[in-house]
Amino acid sequence: MEKRLTRSRTNKMICGICGGVGEYFNIDPTVIRLIWAVLSIGSFGTGIIVYIIASVIVPEEY
Repeated sequence: MEKRLTRSRTNKMICGICGGVGEYFNIDPTVIRLIWAVLSIGSFGTGIIVYIIASVIVPEEY
């Protein structure tokens, strides 16, 4: 079975992007959320825009 990046239904806080990335790379989603938050603050909000775009593009887990 091929591995696909999807939005998580079980590990979600807002849209499931960080949970899906965590499941894809076999990393705890909390670590992904912390990294994403730090990068979003450090890039003056660009991470938030990327998150919104990813929530539209990445399909939901079925």
